[in-house]
Amino acid sequence: MSRHNWREAWRVYLEPACLRMLALGFSAGLPLLLVFGTLSFWLREAGIDRTTIGYLSWVGLAYGFKWVWAPLVDRLPIPFLTRALGRRRSWLLVSQLTIVLSLTGMALTDPRVALMPIVWFALATAFASATQDIALDAFRIESADTDRQAALAATYQTGYRLAMIWSGAGALWLAARAEITPVADAAATYQQGAWQVAYLAMAASMLVGIVTVLCSPEPARRELPQARNAAEWLRGALIEPFADFLRRYKWQAALILGLIAIYRISDVVMGIMANPFYVDMGFSKDEVAAVTKIYGVIMTLVGAFIGGVLSMRFGVMRILMLGAILSAATNLLFAWLAGHGHDVTALIFVVSADNLSSGIASAAFIAYLSSLTNISYSATQYALFSSMMLLLPKTIAGFSGQYVDNFGYGNFFVSTALLGVPVLLLVWLAARGKTGSQQNS
Repeated sequence: MSRHNWREAWRVYLEPACLRMLALGFSAGLPLLLVFGTLSFWLREAGIDRTTIGYLSWVGLAYGFKWVWAPLVDRLPIPFLTRALGRRRSWLLVSQLTIVLSLTGMALTDPRVALMPIVWFALATAFASATQDIALDAFRIESADTDRQAALAATYQTGYRLAMIWSGAGALWLAARAEITPVADAAATYQQGAWQVAYLAMAASMLVGIVTVLCSPEPARRELPQARNAAEWLRGALIEPFADFLRRYKWQAALILGLIAIYRISDVVMGIMANPFYVDMGFSKDEVAAVTKIYGVIMTLVGAFIGGVLSMRFGVMRILMLGAILSAATNLLFAWLAGHGHDVTALIFVVSADNLSSGIASAAFIAYLSSLTNISYSATQYALFSSMMLLLPKTIAGFSGQYVDNFGYGNFFVSTALLGVPVLLLVWLAARGKTGSQQNS
């Protein structure tokens, strides 16, 4: 990998590919909270019981299994659209239009009258959003060389995080402003019209991504081998992407997959208990919102940009190691905060360090995943990697509450930091294997 001077490293963020990725990242991040946190708030206000709301969170499984239909997005043309827009842009546009229609359907449905239509529209939104992720990852990987992948990842994360602020705090703000002060009894507090305004505004916000897709160039077309029959096409679409990865990396494939499976384990396992920890420490909702939801997001974005620049300057593997060290070490700061008590200044310090580290690690990790893909199967292979990186951490995180109940927050945070130790070993081994492969090539 070539090294760039500092001026070149920072100037990459002004390139058209990075600016496009900022807008497309916004389009990718917008639907997530609208089928999770924001939807849960809406349904609870409408009087839907918590058990039902919990079951509805399963619509998010679409994101975890997107690798199942990723081969179709990678290879299957869409009649008329693919010829007009290209393989990546056609799938992006179809998924974005589906999100718009599904969010509009949610907006026009009153959950007190009929809940199942909300469920189906939410499921369609999640499925279309996951499909957009598949096509967008491929679009990003194919839009620039390896040196610029970390910068594209940083701008993508920026757009994604801004969209989450808009679809979270922004949607609640819009719903509150759209309420009409009730003139009758106090029981009439829920107003469907307010949520209708909020979700229609969210649907309209998808125009950012739609316009960007229509104005963007399609990545350089790569001709795929023509299949002689259906069996050969299925082999090329479903089997060959995974076989290609194993052929290229041989014995290192197991090492790489192991690294992908646990790289974010410290952050993900710790993150499940973060909000309960803030509550138990006596921090108010205003304090948590200001420090973690707004200031924390800003620090994550700063970290992502720093991670992108450092990866271009020093190489992805070195920053991947730095991100792993920082992610584990900052969990120890939460252990310190657990013993320190309620202190907003201390919370700001801990959140600053944690989110800055998370941003650096994320930018380097996305760049690393991108470098592993074969350009011929970028959508399928990246979908597999991005789905796989959360499976084990999320499974372990399910036991985090029980661990805190038995051993306390301090021991929990120390334990999550120790979970990061094997990550350091795998990053070191992966870096050595990559260096060896480059020397042999």
